[in-house]
Amino acid sequence: MERRVVVTGLGAITPIGNNVKDYWEGLKAGKCGIDTITAFDVTDFKVKLAAEVKNYNPEEYLDKRSARRLDRFTQFAIIAAREAMKDSGITKENTDMERVGTFIGSGIGGLDTIEKENRVCFEKGYDKISPMYIPMVISNMAAGNVAIDLGLRGESFSIATACASATHSIGEAYRAIKHGYQDVVFTGGTEASITKTGIAGFTNIKALSQAEDKNRASIPFDKERSGFVMGEGAGVIVLEELEHAKKRGAKIYAEICGYGASSDAYHITSPAPDGEGGARAMMNAIKDANIEETEIDYINAHGTSTHLNDLCETQAIKTALKEKAKTVMVSSTKGNTGHLLGAAGAVEAIACIKAIEDDFVPPTINYKVKDEECDLDVVPNVGRNIKINYAMSNSLGFGGHNSSIIFKRYE
Repeated sequence: MERRVVVTGLGAITPIGNNVKDYWEGLKAGKCGIDTITAFDVTDFKVKLAAEVKNYNPEEYLDKRSARRLDRFTQFAIIAAREAMKDSGITKENTDMERVGTFIGSGIGGLDTIEKENRVCFEKGYDKISPMYIPMVISNMAAGNVAIDLGLRGESFSIATACASATHSIGEAYRAIKHGYQDVVFTGGTEASITKTGIAGFTNIKALSQAEDKNRASIPFDKERSGFVMGEGAGVIVLEELEHAKKRGAKIYAEICGYGASSDAYHITSPAPDGEGGARAMMNAIKDANIEETEIDYINAHGTSTHLNDLCETQAIKTALKEKAKTVMVSSTKGNTGHLLGAAGAVEAIACIKAIEDDFVPPTINYKVKDEECDLDVVPNVGRNIKINYAMSNSLGFGGHNSSIIFKRYE
């Protein structure tokens, strides 16, 4: 028998807030977390802007030893997971920790440590590489260290599907609980790739905006969009089997009811023509939720602010939602946070959950120039107070990885 799955905890660290409350208030207020990069000197870089986590000192969250031995992407995951656990009220007294999984994805892993240790290698010699190098950089260590930190002894793994990593992780966590393999899963994604090679690599593949005005850099669905802005951070949500949550008296934010995934099988970076792969992921999620496309009230779009993504996602939404595409509210919160790569789907899932809880749709900020090819209701600049019963979140990754999840108001 399939089991119902609900959301009982949220945690986040983002460019517009270092916890869920501040993040959500930032979205509602239209706050932009993009600014000049401070992580390194950008004098010789074509791209000057990114969305960094602000006012971050790891030793405020972690002991000195852990802060030194954990890459930034893992630090973020632990911080978000601790907040989610506290929010959920999960303890070893009310939950069998052997039935609690950890599904946390990352698109890249410990890029900052890779850069630093490579400099050590070539400047000082191979034998000077840190013995912690490998445990710090491999992308599964976010999930592994969260499980260690919180004592989560169920299934633990990391999905790496580029910018779809977090949404795939959430979807697979939902399936694991739905089909009885786990009772609770801490799931989401984390990323910290605002580094010299990270920015240079995405610049040279012509993915990043070179705009110098932070309010015209990440502008999803705007006709003048010219690429995405790199962001960083993490989001973790607690998914839980409904009866387990009810038995321990948990607060229930929303129910997750649908998950769909697909592969473009087309190109390493470009989406399939007309967004047909993304459309299949959305249609699979709608079918899994056992609803009609007309019931979707809001879509938090992948909406990266690249020409092809926003065009193809618009076409995908039209294919998947048919006539409903003319009226469904579609916003991208990447104008606020930049693109968190493997963590994007997690913080955007939280936006969908809070939209349902607060009856509020966050806007697509800094939108000025309408694009006739992206003719959806993109909720420009000002959010809307409106009841949301079903919210969908889309993530589309390099390599043709597509994923969609659907949350609904819990009843």
